[in-house]
Amino acid sequence: MSRLLLARHGETDWNRVGRWQGQADPPLNEKGRRQAAELADGLAGSDIAAVYSSDLRRATETARTIGERLGLEVVEDPALREIDVGSWSGLTSAEVEQRFPAGYTRWRQGEIGHDGETREDLTQRVVPAALRIAAAHPCERVLVVTHGGVIRALRAHAAGDPGTAVVNGGTVAFTLVEGVLVVDET
Repeated sequence: MSRLLLARHGETDWNRVGRWQGQADPPLNEKGRRQAAELADGLAGSDIAAVYSSDLRRATETARTIGERLGLEVVEDPALREIDVGSWSGLTSAEVEQRFPAGYTRWRQGEIGHDGETREDLTQRVVPAALRIAAAHPCERVLVVTHGGVIRALRAHAAGDPGTAVVNGGTVAFTLVEGVLVVDET
């Protein structure tokens, strides 16, 4: 069985002030760099065989910090990018609510309210990427540094529920069982 450990990138200034990032590319802030170093320390000496990352800077910075600690190269994959939030990118929730009140209301009700990717589009992009990565590493444990929306999409696909938001630097484990992703609750 292949195992994927999905990690959310470290914090950015946009995370700190509540700006929608989507596929915008802000770097890690100081706290985010510390979170990446702490995650690297926690994984030191582990059985991680490979490190993959979204190609967005906040994820690659996190992944490179970990990869350097583990002595592994980082493989960037644009399929692991965050959901595209369209016109909401760079705005705070208050700004979105003011500029796009109907869309913001739909989002608060659990729907997509922006003009970017749909959840279905995101899922159709990230599930094949996760399956491809897992298949390339049979019986190995692989770290995948990505984004909160990607992790929630994979959890929704694997368990039928996206679960709660993953904090910056947090992780969720998956196992590939007979070609099917399963959330690893252990």
